[in-house]
Amino acid sequence: MLGLKRDKKDEEDGFSLNPFNNLEKTSVLQEARTFNETPINPRKCCHILTKVLYLINQGEHIATTEATETFFAMTKLFQSQDVTLRRMVYLTIKEMADLAEDVIIVTSSLTKDMTGKEDMYRAAAIRALCRITDSTMLQSIERYMKQAIVDRNPSVSSAALTSSLHLMRSSGDVVKRWVNEATEAASSDNIMVQYHAVGVLYHIKKTDRLGVSKLVSKFTKQSLRSPYAYCLLIRIATKLLEEESDGRDSPLFDFIETCLRHKSELVIYEAAHAIVNMPNTSARELAPAISVLQLFCSSPKPTLRFAAVRTLNKVAMKHPAAVAACNLDLENLITDVNRSIATLAITTLLKTGSESSVDRLMKQISTFMSEISDEFKIVVVQAIRSLCLKFPRKHGVLMNFLASMLRDEGGFDYKRAIVDSLIGIIEENPEAKEAGLAHLCEFIEDCEHTVLATRILHLLGREGPRTPSPSKYIRFIYNRVILENAAVRAAAVSALAKFGAHCEELMPSVVVLLSRSLLDTDDEVRDRATFYLNVLKQSNKALNSAYILNGLNVSVVGLERALHSYTQEPSETQFDMKSVPLATQPLAEQKTAEVTPTAKAPDKVAATRQDIYAEQLAAVPEFQGLGPLFKSSAAVQLTESETEYVVRCIKHTFTNHIVFQFDCTNTLNDQILENVTVQMEPTEGFEVLSYVPAASLPYGQPGITYTCVALPEEDPTSVIGTFSNTLKFLVKDCDPNTGEPDEEGYEDEYVLEDVEVTISDHIQKVLKPNFAASWDEVGEDYQMEDTYALSTVKTLEDAVKNIVDHMGMQPCERSDKVPADKSAHTLFLAGVYRGGHDVLVRARLALDDGITMQITVRSTDETAAEVISASVG
Repeated sequence: MLGLKRDKKDEEDGFSLNPFNNLEKTSVLQEARTFNETPINPRKCCHILTKVLYLINQGEHIATTEATETFFAMTKLFQSQDVTLRRMVYLTIKEMADLAEDVIIVTSSLTKDMTGKEDMYRAAAIRALCRITDSTMLQSIERYMKQAIVDRNPSVSSAALTSSLHLMRSSGDVVKRWVNEATEAASSDNIMVQYHAVGVLYHIKKTDRLGVSKLVSKFTKQSLRSPYAYCLLIRIATKLLEEESDGRDSPLFDFIETCLRHKSELVIYEAAHAIVNMPNTSARELAPAISVLQLFCSSPKPTLRFAAVRTLNKVAMKHPAAVAACNLDLENLITDVNRSIATLAITTLLKTGSESSVDRLMKQISTFMSEISDEFKIVVVQAIRSLCLKFPRKHGVLMNFLASMLRDEGGFDYKRAIVDSLIGIIEENPEAKEAGLAHLCEFIEDCEHTVLATRILHLLGREGPRTPSPSKYIRFIYNRVILENAAVRAAAVSALAKFGAHCEELMPSVVVLLSRSLLDTDDEVRDRATFYLNVLKQSNKALNSAYILNGLNVSVVGLERALHSYTQEPSETQFDMKSVPLATQPLAEQKTAEVTPTAKAPDKVAATRQDIYAEQLAAVPEFQGLGPLFKSSAAVQLTESETEYVVRCIKHTFTNHIVFQFDCTNTLNDQILENVTVQMEPTEGFEVLSYVPAASLPYGQPGITYTCVALPEEDPTSVIGTFSNTLKFLVKDCDPNTGEPDEEGYEDEYVLEDVEVTISDHIQKVLKPNFAASWDEVGEDYQMEDTYALSTVKTLEDAVKNIVDHMGMQPCERSDKVPADKSAHTLFLAGVYRGGHDVLVRARLALDDGITMQITVRSTDETAAEVISASVG
């Protein structure tokens, strides 16, 4: 540090520590005679050549005689095989090419190095040789140049191509003969070789407009590896567009626009820059370019932010309305650490209009966050989450802000609100996944809350294996195995197992890590490690899917009841998991509750709606032999709410039966209904087995009546039907004041709306966190595939919604959300068919004139697959 301070002081005093600061030309040229000494001292000669190059680049005048004398002395250095010295010689030859006479004397030496086997020499020798070669000498090395252009070594090929570009000025006719070699080089896998080859081809043909058009057309139709080549093509296409009359209808403009969706930020910016600088562009044509520049405004790279805001600043002069959409992003740049960016952002905002409320909020947040209590910070966090969901393209800025808040001091509720928000953003916005996971990984390194750590580890286990680089999360997870308490260690072991099950290349490493937990002090950690190790060592994808990647989707209350019943009545048969009711609220639907400062975690698992129905039905003697309840539907109104009798129906599906529950309410205060039943007329195949009447239905007091229907046995695929219903009862008049009924009554009936049994009544939604693993687990044994034209829907969003509603299955992988501006989409659905049979559906949708759907159904049961497939037609 003292040295740095001294350097700074010397600079201020006018001194410099540059070792070449006081060089004299005469003494340096005198030292150059050292080149004639034998043996050659490479280190000393390199130092002298450095001094010579320094003098030349500082503008020191060296006479022709002096330069020629030094040059000829330097040629003796070719006798040394020192790599560093040889490359210094090449540099000096290039610099002295215009100063000394008879420099072509080294042509043979350079040609020898250019065609030799030492790759370290070849590229530099080519550059030096082309620098000293004139048009008369070029033909003698033409053969070597052609070979170098298509050389396998990228540095040699690239040097030959760049030298060709320089030779175009003096020997264009000769270089034009190398077009075939340059075309071959353009297909190279090396990005710089490809870029230089495209450049050479353009300069060869630039005087031929038709040739340039064909060149651009050729390369726009094939995929180039080099982003620099794409940038060059964009510039060539832009130049051609300026000369064309077709304007924006040209395929060249379409090519530039497609480059806005390229994976390279360099290409994206070049395309956006080209579009916004085209003359006479409309707002509609500018929109996609403005959009990508808007995204760059929130880039973590200062160069991208600067480029984007400077370009927007220029565009705002002509098209302020088009840039107004970027005001939200530009507001964030006002506080950028780079003052150039901040200044450009401010001036651009002045051109585009008023500030938005969103950014005013963000601006205020940054100033008062440290001054408010946790209670209000939670409200701010929720507001930021809402903003991120409303403006998903701003997720980078907003998630970074949340992450910085996560690093600040705060209580559990405050931290939980931030974690909930980050997880919510990750689940809603696939593009935010990796950034969000990175922030959460950083947080658990220093997280003191067990509940938050286990939740984040669960998320990492679910989402991490499906990221492009899953291995980078292993370190964060294994650190928890080493450093944390038992609950967090157990969660980390489960997360590690999911990485091993999903990523075959990581499985050996995960097995090693899990084996270290076999001797853990906590029995839960040991048990999990032992279980997962045994499953992973089987190398069976079906086992991995069933027991690691996709957990049990059962009702916890139902499982507890079934196990208790099994232990109370000893049996020789094994416990059947199919007897346990499925969870009625899939994981994907368990939306994070609104976090409030007073919110408390529930003490125990609450019984679900289906668990309550199961208890009620189990208490009815007539339903004892029906087996476990599979599914209960939502209530369907069979009457208007203003009628004298209000009836709604709930369908309870069992393995081979459906029980219709009718909730009836008598709205007449002068009547009491007794022996109330709903007579059902089923479609062919269904059979009504029994009625369980409601004994009495006084005014205003709801009652329940059941009808049990057997599903078709002869044709198990016939599962859809319509039932006509009639409410039958005994009416007894009564005194409205006392409620006393008459002793005698009369039979009456009331016609109800029809009840439909649909395919969704036979399927229970089940979330498969890893659909691909489940797809492989179920296998192709019972697979049905067909293609349909969906004539009644016009958009992919409507098609997805209708399919999900019709099937009654659970969308997986967030496939129920169709990305914007897509003409094709794949929907993944998962469920369990009554009887406990897994059913998976993959629906590929394509939007053309109408919507075409290719549906593939897989199941563990043939009947289930046939039923699902047939239901679509």
